[in-house]
Amino acid sequence: MNLVSMIGLPLLACVLLCLILGYLGLHVLKREVIFIDIAVAQIAALGALMAHIFIGVAPDSIPALLSGMGATLFAAFFFALTRNKASQIPIEAVIGITYALSASAALFLIGKGTGGHTHVQEMLSGGLLWVKTSELLWTSAVFAFVGACFGLFRKPFRRISDGYEDAVAAGMHVIVWDFLFYSLCGIVITLSVKLAGIVVTFCFLIIPATTSAIISTRWGIRLLIAWLAGIASSAAGLLFSQRMDFSAGVCVALFLGITLFACAVWKWTTRTR
Repeated sequence: MNLVSMIGLPLLACVLLCLILGYLGLHVLKREVIFIDIAVAQIAALGALMAHIFIGVAPDSIPALLSGMGATLFAAFFFALTRNKASQIPIEAVIGITYALSASAALFLIGKGTGGHTHVQEMLSGGLLWVKTSELLWTSAVFAFVGACFGLFRKPFRRISDGYEDAVAAGMHVIVWDFLFYSLCGIVITLSVKLAGIVVTFCFLIIPATTSAIISTRWGIRLLIAWLAGIASSAAGLLFSQRMDFSAGVCVALFLGITLFACAVWKWTTRTR
């Protein structure tokens, strides 16, 4: 019973993150915007820090969260516009530059504020073990809304993910669809980072999707594999964390990496045979 009380809510949080980020990760790999979550997370953190320092609200308050959301919406419009109007510049370069500038600004503001090291630690590692039921419930409600939007607009999203240039040639309003996609992505990542930190969010976004890409090229099968790999790795990581008294987020990220490595070795072995 003690084990259930210790890892029950963190496991539910991991399952929630795995379901939404596992699907989002398939699009991220297809669009080749691997570091979008780190950039968006950093931009959201910058928005929250600005509200904390210039307005005086708590970093984890609703006004700070809304400020972070506003910053991510601006970034979503910027990414959508840049990809369409500046096609000679790779979108990954734009994302990398945006991350570097926003990280520099955040470090500057952290240096000016109080308790800077605490903000950095929370931003990177999160508080997976200390997640509250109320936080999990309202995050689930927001993720359900975002998931419904992904389901409703799945065809245009997949069309652009499978081939941006073909979508442009077909006359799709790619700027509008990209803005909507990156906005939903920003909402998910902002709440995910608040729940589990940047490192775990990045791992949930990329590693299960990469694991599924090794095995299959079909969207449905890849999504199922990503979910199974993410949930199984989360359970193993949390159990290992509880047994060895290590950081929960680090252990979950570690076991996600182990799953990816094992899958790659298995695929290479079967191909060799």
